[in-house]
Amino acid sequence: MTMEKSCTLLVHFDKGTPALANEIKEALEGNDVEAKVDALKKAIMLLLNGETIPQLFITIIRYVLPSEDHTVQKLLLLYLEIIEKTDSRGKVLPEMILICQNLRNNLQHPNEYIRGVTLRFLCRLNETEIIEPLIPSILTNLEHRHPFVRRNAVLAIMSVYKLPQGEQLLDSAPEIIEKFLSTEQDPSSKRNAFLMLFNCAQDRAVSYLFTNIDRIIDWGEQLQMVVLDLIRKVCRSNKAEKGKYIKIIISLLNAPSTAVIYECASTLVSLSSAPTAIRAAASTYCQLLLSQSDNNVKLIVLDRLNELKSSNRDIMVEMIMDVLRALSTPNVDIRRKTLDIVLDLITPRNVDEVVMMLKKEVVKTQSGEHEKNGEYRQMLVQAIHSCAIKFPEVASTVVHLLMDFLGDSNVASAMDVVVFVREIIETNPKLRISIITRLLDTFYQIRAARVCSCALWIIGEYCLSLSEVESGIATIKQCLGDLPFYTPTEEGEVQDTPKTTQPKSSTAVSVSSRRPAVLADGTYATQSAALETAMSPPTLVQGSLTSIGNLRSLILSGDFFLGAVVACTLTKLVLRLEEVQTSKVEVNRAVIQALLIMVSMLQLGQSSILPHPIDNDSYDRIVLCIRLLCNTGDDVRRIWLQSCRQCFVKMLADKQHRETEEIKAKAQITNAQPDDLIDFYHLKSRKGMSQLELEDEVQDDLKRATGEFTKDGDDANKLNRILQLTGFSDPVYAEAYVTVHHYDIVLDVTVINRTKETLQNLCLELATMGDLKLVERPKNYTLAPESSKQIKANIKVSSTETGVIFGNIVYETSSNVLERTVIVLNDIHIDIMDYISPASCTDAAFRTMWAEFEWENKVAVNTVLQDEREFLNHIIKSTNMKCLTPPSALEGDCGFLAANLYAKSVFGEDALVNVSIEKQADGKLSGYIRIRSKTQGIALSLGDKITLKQKGGA
Repeated sequence: MTMEKSCTLLVHFDKGTPALANEIKEALEGNDVEAKVDALKKAIMLLLNGETIPQLFITIIRYVLPSEDHTVQKLLLLYLEIIEKTDSRGKVLPEMILICQNLRNNLQHPNEYIRGVTLRFLCRLNETEIIEPLIPSILTNLEHRHPFVRRNAVLAIMSVYKLPQGEQLLDSAPEIIEKFLSTEQDPSSKRNAFLMLFNCAQDRAVSYLFTNIDRIIDWGEQLQMVVLDLIRKVCRSNKAEKGKYIKIIISLLNAPSTAVIYECASTLVSLSSAPTAIRAAASTYCQLLLSQSDNNVKLIVLDRLNELKSSNRDIMVEMIMDVLRALSTPNVDIRRKTLDIVLDLITPRNVDEVVMMLKKEVVKTQSGEHEKNGEYRQMLVQAIHSCAIKFPEVASTVVHLLMDFLGDSNVASAMDVVVFVREIIETNPKLRISIITRLLDTFYQIRAARVCSCALWIIGEYCLSLSEVESGIATIKQCLGDLPFYTPTEEGEVQDTPKTTQPKSSTAVSVSSRRPAVLADGTYATQSAALETAMSPPTLVQGSLTSIGNLRSLILSGDFFLGAVVACTLTKLVLRLEEVQTSKVEVNRAVIQALLIMVSMLQLGQSSILPHPIDNDSYDRIVLCIRLLCNTGDDVRRIWLQSCRQCFVKMLADKQHRETEEIKAKAQITNAQPDDLIDFYHLKSRKGMSQLELEDEVQDDLKRATGEFTKDGDDANKLNRILQLTGFSDPVYAEAYVTVHHYDIVLDVTVINRTKETLQNLCLELATMGDLKLVERPKNYTLAPESSKQIKANIKVSSTETGVIFGNIVYETSSNVLERTVIVLNDIHIDIMDYISPASCTDAAFRTMWAEFEWENKVAVNTVLQDEREFLNHIIKSTNMKCLTPPSALEGDCGFLAANLYAKSVFGEDALVNVSIEKQADGKLSGYIRIRSKTQGIALSLGDKITLKQKGGA
């Protein structure tokens, strides 16, 4: 089996037009520079794609090596970089000695470009025999006049020093570079020199850092970034000295580079828990949020602020108004993320300020012409709703402003407003009268049927006084317009010319809208016109601005569910009128008017004037209302006037209970061990410690005391994630501990040599299937008899699709080097459950996604479980999803159950599941589980998981 070679160069290659070796050879032997350049490029591409052209090497040495053209020399170095320089035993080929003299000449070339690219080439050479004679020339280039040469000379020295025999070849490298660093002025060269010390002689790098601590702020951006890397590395290995490094980071927060500032803030958060440090980091993030114009940068910064919010909420509360300023960005995703962060930071102290800001933003959405204004307004309404539920005292300041948007053209936004109003009118009894008055005044503006239905329910439930009930009935009558909705003569003529609800006779009534109309020049006029429905077919009337009645337009368009809601609302209002009105005559008049409206709706629904007749549910509902008004009783009155409200109150209480339970579940419970060491703050030595260092020490002690440092200490859980890769009888035993992060998988493979022989060139070869990619090939190792080795492999994950990692272990024994032994490993299956987590969304959002998503996987229920709730809980546990259907809707024993589940993957993919099950006569469960997603992978993977787990007990 041939081993893969390491590759330092990738070039796109078009296999459709392969170049011939003879053509390349002829071009290289000619004198045309352009032809040589083209031929060298073709030769490099062929070599990179696995071709071997051994005959070209001597041609290149003879005809290309002497060339003075810079492009040719650059391509020559790329060619030398990728050719095989050693034989099968790892010895350098003798012909490679030919290029050594050329490389030495290049390193002493008068042109700085040739020197620089040659030094960069040497960074990628691993052959000690080629590099050793060139070391004096490399060192000489440290004193070259041009910074391009010097910076590459430093990198070349670093790569030589990192070679297996590098310390013998160049033992004084750290000392030379430290001396170079103290005199160098070029920022890039200084950065490379400091990087070399950081990687190869950390103590010297730290010494240089503290020697020049006062000048750090003036260093270049690249060098400051390396300093931060050094600080992170040193602080992880030596936590005791963290305090003095944090001072350096805080000083770098004033650097002119935004990249440095961002890295400083993230480093501060990772190293320190001191309030001063966290506050400085949060302030820096807020500054970046406002100063950066790139939306991607803003989203990343918001993610960092969100992380800070979960661990340092008290400090983030102080920054709430700074975070809110990000709403000035027109991007919807940024605004959504900003509002999500802010809503978790609201306290009684800042709620008024936040709500005032949100109100200003709502007003701005009226005037702006931005296409996403409707969606943004909906987000703002939901945010204000959330504030008003948490802090009822602010509801009075916003409810009337939001009610202006009941007639919003964005139906989702208007729906959110009316739901908000419905909840506030119940939870804030003091606002009931003002809300009802405003709702009755603005009802005619509502365009959407769903919003009308909810508003009518509010009118039916919360109009309590005589004046309110009478105004409610009058408003509904006005919005319905004149009766009947159509005349029998029109029904006969509808086949020829579609007529409308008003007879075309001299008795046609012209009805005033009773609302002022705004003319084009901005003046007011009283509108008095025949119904718009008299000019067009009823099916086309959608309730435009000039229409006299929004309810009439919607009902004439065939919305009989709204007609049924109108009937129920009128019934409630009439029943309440009987309680508050002393005059029987007035009550009877209201009953007659209500009955007339209901009968007219039934007449319209059963006529042929509309393309679709009334549906059975709406018909039965309207007939029930008619019967009720003709024959009322105390029991019926109690059901209609009290039970509906009680059900709504119970629904709100359930919702509040669910939210409280979710908050409790999210609260992190940490425990410290009984014998853990606790330092007492007041007994701590403060000698030589700054305030920041003291704060940091105290925060660390508090974390230790509350158990926050003892994360991931479940050894039993770790053992569950160990997978055996080979058998106990194999000469090499291997097992892997799989760690799944968000976007990558780390395989920590333990390999044990169970033989009495030394295993050479032992290599763990891995391959992947699905959306998994191996980041880098593990190295070759030599394993002594009965010894073990830890090998790490990183695998990138790009989607939630279930993936498989498979591979083998290849090695040679010391007794037979020519023969390679292969041990095939067990497959590692990556579970989708590691990538999806329970999430919440509204019912409306769930339905929208369900309609939009194109991938569906339908799984038939096949289980030994016989209880519907037990089966649902088993599916929820097996799929790691959240049940959106409230527990109250799942109560009872009726023999069937339907529930919606939802989860989100780490890649932002949505997973929707609908469980519909029924208990058969024999006690078994039947039905289907339907999975929908935007991508095929998640639908198939979840389906496979459910099929595997649904039997029960697994």
